[in-house]
Amino acid sequence: MDVELSPVAEQHKSVLANLLQFHLHDLSEHRGGGPSPHATFDYPYLDHYFTEEAREAFFIASAGRLAGFALTRLLDDRVRHVAEFFILRGRRRHGLGRAAAHLLFRRRPGTWELAFDHANRPAARFWPGAVDAVAAGPVTVVERYPPETAVPGTLLRFDVPAPQT
Repeated sequence: MDVELSPVAEQHKSVLANLLQFHLHDLSEHRGGGPSPHATFDYPYLDHYFTEEAREAFFIASAGRLAGFALTRLLDDRVRHVAEFFILRGRRRHGLGRAAAHLLFRRRPGTWELAFDHANRPAARFWPGAVDAVAAGPVTVVERYPPETAVPGTLLRFDVPAPQT
């Protein structure tokens, strides 16, 4: 499958902001809440992806067409965290998300983690298989509930091997 990850340049921050609106709208189905009085969803960390070295933003494209984005950040313990991952609805269920996730993980070998809400059934179906296919060794699965997290969810932690030379 023809899938590309490309870093989001600051000049394209508005495109990422637009995609975030679709993503946050999708999440509101599981988390409740809604848009602001201006009909937008707030994402308070967007600017941080253009000012902090520990954060990375990528566009996901397939066949030359924008298909989604991924946001990651390096935690203090050197674990890379998938903060957000989104594929446009019309591009889902064709293997694009899995291919993009694998590209993302292989960019930075080492320990990764990601979390998804229990109520987000598509994510709960997607992430375990996508992670198992790329992880070296066992995947640590931690079930989390309030008050530890805002909503019930699952945390996956796993290691991605460096490419063999």
